[in-house]
Amino acid sequence: MGTILLHNCRALLMDEAGTLLDNAYVAVDGANIASVGTTRPEGTFDREIDCGGNVLMPGLVNAHTHIPMTLLRGYGGGCDLHTWLNQWIFPAEDKLDGRAVRAGTGLALAELIASGVTTIADMYMFCDEITDEVVKAGISANIARGATLFAQDFDFQTYPACVETRELVETWHGYNQGQILVDACIHGEYTSRPDLWIAMAQYAREKNLGMHVHVSETQSEHEECKKRWGKTPFQILDRHGVWDTRAIAAHCVWTTEEDWALMAEKKVSCIHNPVSNLKLGSGVAWIPAMKKAGVNIGLGTDGVSSNNSHDMFEEMKFAAIIHNGVTHDPLALLPMDVLRMATCQGAQALGRRTGRIQAGYTADLILVDFDRPNLTPCHSVADNLVYSTRGSDVVMNMARGNIIYKDGIYFTLDLERIKREVSDYAMPLLFGAP
Repeated sequence: MGTILLHNCRALLMDEAGTLLDNAYVAVDGANIASVGTTRPEGTFDREIDCGGNVLMPGLVNAHTHIPMTLLRGYGGGCDLHTWLNQWIFPAEDKLDGRAVRAGTGLALAELIASGVTTIADMYMFCDEITDEVVKAGISANIARGATLFAQDFDFQTYPACVETRELVETWHGYNQGQILVDACIHGEYTSRPDLWIAMAQYAREKNLGMHVHVSETQSEHEECKKRWGKTPFQILDRHGVWDTRAIAAHCVWTTEEDWALMAEKKVSCIHNPVSNLKLGSGVAWIPAMKKAGVNIGLGTDGVSSNNSHDMFEEMKFAAIIHNGVTHDPLALLPMDVLRMATCQGAQALGRRTGRIQAGYTADLILVDFDRPNLTPCHSVADNLVYSTRGSDVVMNMARGNIIYKDGIYFTLDLERIKREVSDYAMPLLFGAP
């Protein structure tokens, strides 16, 4: 990978002070940031990049995704979550095979990379195929094999989702100095039973894995769990040890004050997915209140099937304006609050040393073209990033010290091949001949 010097940029460090360094120099050595400052570092570099006075910021962390579901973009719209899943999504997913998942993964990665994402947390199936494509693309990922349990018989040693999780850990966990981390996974309380919760939680503790779970996404999910157990989804999963490791709880729309206190105590991160939750009519998670309760908040797009986009800048704008609106408080979430959710707080949720421009952190960096009409003039870089920027304004993506996208060119993906696989194989497999 060698050494790279980025210069003539405005560097948004995403440190505690929200520092913006004008005329910054950022030196990269291999996969890590070597130095940051306003004075040119000594020595020579294998490559120097003039950033043209544009804004350099940490790569975005999309902390809850189902990237192969890009194949289902816009499919089954106009339904609540449970109707949409049972009548549209699950039947389509039953037709998937590894080749189709590779195609959908490649298409998603192209969208993610071009819009500034350098790290994801993905929950799905056919995880070997997903992981292989992610590795070749160059971004980092926490990969989780979504585990459900509807059958009466269960044995952790033989149950397919658990077997696949163990194989995934043995093959990929820690791959390429941590580019890939494998998380344990329970799809959700409503799609599983305590047998799975106990076994998966124990396995996560034994292997020191993270945990990835859907929690209280809809009111019906939340209330039916209370009827079954007398406790909320978060609380009943806690009773079975699910949160006794680093963990992310996706959605949390209907969680309670008691849940938030327990999340803060257990250091479980909420992953906010505002666009998906709105599109499916699930509601709005009370993020400002969770933040005040001490819960770490990350940001995710969820699957494109329930969002229609992987654009994290769009997700940031929705997160900011929705909470200001529903709380009737224009200060409920400030731009820097939302930027932290999409960078350093998402990194914290995934157990990664990224999301900041700081020496020793992973060199995940993106360049945003602030010469675009929609970003001119600029009275506040943070405001422009949250309220005015689109994913298409990203002109460079550096992941783990490698430039994988620049000025519309992909260096690790063959987009035309991916699009052919989607149109010629994946779409006919799922939906028949056009």
